[in-house]
Amino acid sequence: MTYVVVENCIKCKYMDCVEVCPVDCFYEGENMLVIHPDECIDCGVCEPECPAEAIKPDTETGLDKWLKLNADYAKSWPNITIKREAPSDAKQWDGKPDKLAQMSPNPGKGD
Repeated sequence: MTYVVVENCIKCKYMDCVEVCPVDCFYEGENMLVIHPDECIDCGVCEPECPAEAIKPDTETGLDKWLKLNADYAKSWPNITIKREAPSDAKQWDGKPDKLAQMSPNPGKGD
């Protein structure tokens, strides 16, 4: 099992999760984070830290495309371990449906 960052992270990108991860398996895109599935140790400490509830265990149904997206982008985006401020409009995007089209494939800053 691994944990997966899902659609609600897009344009919210709260980073509370990165500072609690004991294995530093988060990677930063321009407007979302992903978890490297081969590095995640399934401890689950990140899930309750996400204000947007955008982290799910991969045992939930319907997450296959998100697991693939996390795995693919974790290979090219920079690692992030230090919490920074969320985007100024994060609360406006939190909970909005159909945000996948808003996802940027560009990398973030990383540490």
